[in-house]
Amino acid sequence: MNLLAKKVFKSRRQALVVIGGAFVMAFVLFNNRGVVARIRLEVERRETIEKVREAEKETKRLQSYLKALDGDRKTIEKVAREKYGMAREGETVYKVKKD
Repeated sequence: MNLLAKKVFKSRRQALVVIGGAFVMAFVLFNNRGVVARIRLEVERRETIEKVREAEKETKRLQSYLKALDGDRKTIEKVAREKYGMAREGETVYKVKKD
């Protein structure tokens, strides 16, 4: 009987250790500061960094466009003609629709 009690006690203890370990692992993985949250935040961080890079590129492009327009009469005239359909006196503007 003593041997049987030792086996039962040992198997219960092992079961408790396994269950306790499972709870600890679940806590480490799924709590607010766990591995899953860390991975999610890292992905979000990378996406945000990429958006910032794209915004910086767009800002540089717009700044160079603004610089090109600043004081350059030919560039201003080109933009006015192409984008806004403006024309000089006596000119006729024809718009061609692309299919």
